[in-house]
Amino acid sequence: MRQFDWRSTPLGSPDDWPMSLQAIVRVMLTSRFAMWMAWGPDLTFLCNDAYLPTVGLKRDWVIGSRSDKVWAEIWPDIGPRIAHVLETGNATWDEALLLYLERRGFVEESYHTFSYSPLADDSGATTGMLCVVAEVTERVIGERQLSLLRDVGTRLAAASTRAEVMAGLEGCLADGASDVPSALVYLGGTSAAPRLAALHDPQHSMSSLTHDMDFTQLQAWPLAQAADGAPVMVDLVPLAGDAQAADRRNFAEGDVSDGPRQALITPIAGAEGGEVVGYFIGALNPHRVFDSVYQGFFELLTAQIAAAIARADEYERARERADALARIDRAKTAFFSNVSHEFRTPLTLMLGPLEDALAEGEPSPPARRERLEMAHRNTLRLLRLVNSLLDFSRIEAGRVEATFRPTDLAALTADLASSFRSATDKAGLRLIVDAPPLHQTAYVDRDMWEKIVLNLVSNAFKFTF
Repeated sequence: MRQFDWRSTPLGSPDDWPMSLQAIVRVMLTSRFAMWMAWGPDLTFLCNDAYLPTVGLKRDWVIGSRSDKVWAEIWPDIGPRIAHVLETGNATWDEALLLYLERRGFVEESYHTFSYSPLADDSGATTGMLCVVAEVTERVIGERQLSLLRDVGTRLAAASTRAEVMAGLEGCLADGASDVPSALVYLGGTSAAPRLAALHDPQHSMSSLTHDMDFTQLQAWPLAQAADGAPVMVDLVPLAGDAQAADRRNFAEGDVSDGPRQALITPIAGAEGGEVVGYFIGALNPHRVFDSVYQGFFELLTAQIAAAIARADEYERARERADALARIDRAKTAFFSNVSHEFRTPLTLMLGPLEDALAEGEPSPPARRERLEMAHRNTLRLLRLVNSLLDFSRIEAGRVEATFRPTDLAALTADLASSFRSATDKAGLRLIVDAPPLHQTAYVDRDMWEKIVLNLVSNAFKFTF
């Protein structure tokens, strides 16, 4: 500010400046807060050192220039605000206002919280404007990225297949496309040809990639390099038609039409850092500097995609295991049912002659009759076991049928349980059957009820003893 030749500007030599201008410039230069000001009919630009990072590459010529020239790219946004201050003498306030600045050789997305305050000359007339500003670009973009990562994590957590993971990702990217204006996901890894699985490309900036790849195309799109684990930066083909379309910007109408010019290919690692299962190709916001923070965001996003794919794959494997077990179980049930039917036929044929022999009127030797009775009892027992096996197979197959009949349930239960009394007395245990009469008749399948009661009392006896 001191070295600048102010005599070449409308303000003239600083020695001739009005006291009001000298005072406000002194306040501005001694402040560590970023400030700039415009003074006089030409709105001559002045700023302090803290504001120089905001002007960026313009720092060599902005001092003493017209403010509308310094901020030509954002004058449609700030010009009306400055005019309001000069005309009314009232200050303005904006919080996290989006401004596209040309300060690093490209149109950059930035956010600023600032106030424009009126400045008066020695006569008290409003002659200029003072801007006190805090750039909040990092905070706004950080919150935006965190919100997208949170939405991706929440939506993908419920996905149980890879298709659901990809559909959820497309929805999240459509809702928050500022940091990933276009994206493709190819699944296939290093051992299979990559196939397009997800697409978010509203600007058609990556339309040349929206097809299935084969290994002959890996050189043009270096997936092979990304497969080694490190992200790879690639240049995007300009939009079809006018090759200069991506460079056109109509600031007067507030149109910033830069399309993505670069994309980052990030490998999607398999479960527990295994073989690469795919690639996330995300276009970069052309209005942002690609730095470690931006790259870290892409890596976190890709890690969430990888985790969701791993969960979906594990769920699919678990479902396949469950299906396999169900098939085995159905085969086992069918086997039991078939074997039971096969067993019942010879047992029935055996019981007939045994019962006929026992029913013969002629007395038979005691030893022979004892052997016949033992064979009959064991055959009946084996038939009961086969019937139980058949009942089990019917239950497993969902084909069990109950025969309900009116029953005095209390009496039936007491009678069944009492059949264990001799066994409990012998074991030194007491069997108490508390089954008072019911106020109405119950409809039950007596055979099933018998099995239930005998099973329960038998287990009680066994574990008590």
